[in-house]
Parts: sequence; structure tokens; C-alpha cells
Amino acid sequence: MTKQSLPTIGFIGAGTTGTALAVRLAQHGYPVIAVSSLSLTSAQKLAARINNCEVSSRAQDAAAVCQLIFITTPDDSISKVAAEVKWRDGQSVVHCSGAHSVDILDPARQKGASTGCFHPLQTFASADQAIENLPGSTFAIEAEEPLASCLKDMAIKLEGDWVILKAGDKVLYHAAAVIACNYLVTLVKLATDLWQTFDVPPAQATEALMPLLRGTLSNIDNVGLPNCLTGPIARGDLGTISRHLESISKQAPALLTIYKELGRQTIPIALAKGRINSQTAEEMRALLT
Repeated sequence: MTKQSLPTIGFIGAGTTGTALAVRLAQHGYPVIAVSSLSLTSAQKLAARINNCEVSSRAQDAAAVCQLIFITTPDDSISKVAAEVKWRDGQSVVHCSGAHSVDILDPARQKGASTGCFHPLQTFASADQAIENLPGSTFAIEAEEPLASCLKDMAIKLEGDWVILKAGDKVLYHAAAVIACNYLVTLVKLATDLWQTFDVPPAQATEALMPLLRGTLSNIDNVGLPNCLTGPIARGDLGTISRHLESISKQAPALLTIYKELGRQTIPIALAKGRINSQTAEEMRALLT
């Protein structure tokens, strides 16, 4: 796709995802020419990061001047925007929700627009951090040609990869992202709770655990599953697991059930790694039941 053939792009919604995509696409030569948001201030903040970008509080204004429109509103507003905007033949309308399929854009499709989904598999805590994290991400794409190829090109320009999903894949795709991202935060919180039993405050505990977390992520990335697994279950260390259970049951009983369940889910990984045999695996299952 040559620069001359790149579509003019607009964004409806100026939150973290919209800001990150708009800024990065503009940096790679895509003509991002319009942004709208119910919060005019948010739209102005986004547009200030991009040259020659028009601002409006009306979604219709962005849709009227662009060939490809990203709807980057909160998920609950996507269908409302799709239904209320006057789309036209030849336009492309894309949402960025991880949980919803492209079907949520049916009102736009019925008016002649091509529809798709372009979800960055990434965590965005703020606009600046979102811009920083976006390159290298994998993008979940749901669209028909030629829009699918356009979105694949965008993913590559953003130094990332892409995966094609069907409508029925989206819910479990999103659930997997929640487990890997959101529930990792929960696990760190539970770990810091245990540190409080020996009087180390959460902030200090988090700081102490960060090198371990980075090392774990590095092992997952560089060694891969299942060989990256370490620890007592990977070794078949029944004695250590028994001591964990005893101490947790006395000092942090609310965590006992989740510790056992996580342990049981880890046993198949240890078996796949090959450091334990089936007999040890059964003994660990019995201990963790």
C-alpha cells in the first residue's frame, strides 16, 4: 500500500486506545485528519499530538470527512455510535473492543460501510503509557477483504503482529487476555498480602517482587512453555508444598483455596517439562485437593 493510497482516518472517541492508535498511525504516515469526542477537551488533547487534525464533539463530523473511522469509545457506546452516524458506501468502520465481535457494527454495514475489529492485545493505563506500549503488540483482526489486508498492513507498520479471529472467537480471546493481564495484577496483590504477614508493606513488597516478575516474563519469552516453569511443583518438592499449605492455612487461610487450585493447574505444566513423573504428579494432586 503506497502512501498515496492510504485512507484518511478519523477517530470517534479520544481515550487511551484511540490516542495511542491515532498518534502511532500518524507517526507512520497515515493521514489522521479528524477526531471527535463527547469531551471536546479530550479530543483537543489528542489532536494536539497530531498535525492538521480536526476536532469536534460530534461523531458525525469525523465520519463525514474520513474514509476509515475507528470507534474507540467505551464498549457500551460502540453500538450507539454505529447506529446513529450516517455512514456511506465505501467507508470502513472499525471498533477496537477485545470482547465484542464485528457484529456490533451491523448498523454501519447495513448502510454500505465495510466493518471490522482491530484490537491491540496490550494494557493501557494512561495515554502516554499506551503510546509507549503499542509498538510490537499483536492485533486481533476481524474483517473481510479488502479491509482485512488494510488492517494487517497497519499492524505491521506498528511493528506488531496480527491474528485473524472469527466472531465466535472473541469472548474466549478476551478472557485469555484478562487471565494473562488483569489476573496477573491480582496474583501480585495476593503475593504482597502474604508479605504483610511479616510486616512488609505492599509498596515495598511489590518493589521486591518486580525483579522476580521480570525474570519470569523473560523466561516465558525466551525459554517458552513448559520449560520456563520453575519452583516446587516443577521439582516435585512435596515437602515444600506441604509447608506452604500449613503456613497459609494458619496465617492467610483466605488464600488457601486459590493456592491449591493454582498448584493443581501447574502440575500438567511440570509433567510436560519432564522433571516429574506421573506418580509424583498424583501425590501432588492428592496434597493439593
